[in-house]
Amino acid sequence: MGSVKKIVAITSTILSSVSPKTLFPLFVLAAVLGIVPVNSLRAADVSSRSIQDDSALRRTLEAFWFRETPGTIFAQQPEIHTLRGGGRVQVRTETSAASPNEFAVVLAREQDGAFPGWAQGSWVLTRRRDENHHRNSRIRVFLRSDPNTYVQFRPLGADRSQMDVVIYDAYAVRSLPVAIPFERLFVLPVENALAAAGSRFPRHFFDIEPGRHSDTRAFVSHIRLRLPELSYIDDGAIDENGNFVFIETLQLQSAFANQGGLNCSGFAKWVVDGIIRPVTGQRLEVPPLAAPFGERGGTSIEHWEAVRDPFFGLDWVRNLAASVGIALRSPSFADLREIEVRDLPFSHLIQRHGGQRTVVPYRGFTENAGFSIEGLHPLMFTLAATQPGWIYLAAVNDEWGNPNAPAGDTRALPRLRQFFHIAVLVPFFNERGDFEIAVFESAEETSFRNFSTRYPGHFVNLVRIPIEGRFEP
Repeated sequence: MGSVKKIVAITSTILSSVSPKTLFPLFVLAAVLGIVPVNSLRAADVSSRSIQDDSALRRTLEAFWFRETPGTIFAQQPEIHTLRGGGRVQVRTETSAASPNEFAVVLAREQDGAFPGWAQGSWVLTRRRDENHHRNSRIRVFLRSDPNTYVQFRPLGADRSQMDVVIYDAYAVRSLPVAIPFERLFVLPVENALAAAGSRFPRHFFDIEPGRHSDTRAFVSHIRLRLPELSYIDDGAIDENGNFVFIETLQLQSAFANQGGLNCSGFAKWVVDGIIRPVTGQRLEVPPLAAPFGERGGTSIEHWEAVRDPFFGLDWVRNLAASVGIALRSPSFADLREIEVRDLPFSHLIQRHGGQRTVVPYRGFTENAGFSIEGLHPLMFTLAATQPGWIYLAAVNDEWGNPNAPAGDTRALPRLRQFFHIAVLVPFFNERGDFEIAVFESAEETSFRNFSTRYPGHFVNLVRIPIEGRFEP
């Protein structure tokens, strides 16, 4: 397993350093070997303002495809049209078992010889099967080649529409009124519709510049290259002298047979040491990282803090982030307001249960807890889109306390928020602009899906860390 990890890491390093001209044949080879997915060979998106306009095509389609009765439209075979600028569009109908009362007319842009329906520029009108009018219709426009990011329009009375901007099941904009009748959107250029929202439309979530993430991609490659050197051990870390020690006692691991590893906290320190050591020439000491950082808990739980150490993970990530801020920036960057993620550019989430979609409020940042993990994916996207060149340490936490635990058990009441796990999250956009989240924890790489589904209902407190070009742990 270690050899495979090393091959993948070396390949990632090579791919991040070569020119685009050389990159394509290497991607072909990597896809054949199964190292990268074949769909990563597609061309990068253009800026949202440069998408070929298809409003002239929609005018020719309006009478039949957008206004005819559902049964008549279903009988129509898919059609392929060519835009004036040369791009091809497939027009077809789609249905979904999750929404049996609806159907969609899809204007799917071509991408690498296929028409997936969410390629950049694709336009989708959804209607109810049992109606010939558009009271419950919606129009969805994909400004990026990503099925998880789109702009949506819905009717709002006779002379207006309302706009949604959805980012990975989070509403960056929800129900924003725009002064355009819904059916006028059938033939209106997309840019005109977006302009009606003015500054409220967050274009920066769609116009991604992959070149701004080159340092982050290189950072991910560096970590992957070094992972085979590491192993897991409970309470393990590397001290300022490069020795494997136990965090609680600082005792050398070499005093025990077959020892030499890191736990989740020690691994986060290893990552941070790799960032600051090229600058300072030193690794961080272990004891200061466990010192209390900021106000948390209050005096009422001092006894339980000594017994259960509930804030260890929170203090650890805050001290790591503050150390990087001082080393790479200035002492002012050690302030909690600088290192802790608190802002949230959305307020509602889409929850899915058995094919049903429900829109629910999302309360955002909670003091000394962070964000509920259900909103972490869109939050990572927005951070990568607006703040390239940062990684994030996540302190996972939940309320623990068991009234049925035996006397003396540290899990007994009172219920306290316990920070029990740390992970390194690296959101970035690859060379083609596809969004990715690399997840490193406990001396290995996992996946964001693995991480986020492992802790349903939990919270993650996030601190941000800037990265530099070199990585030497």
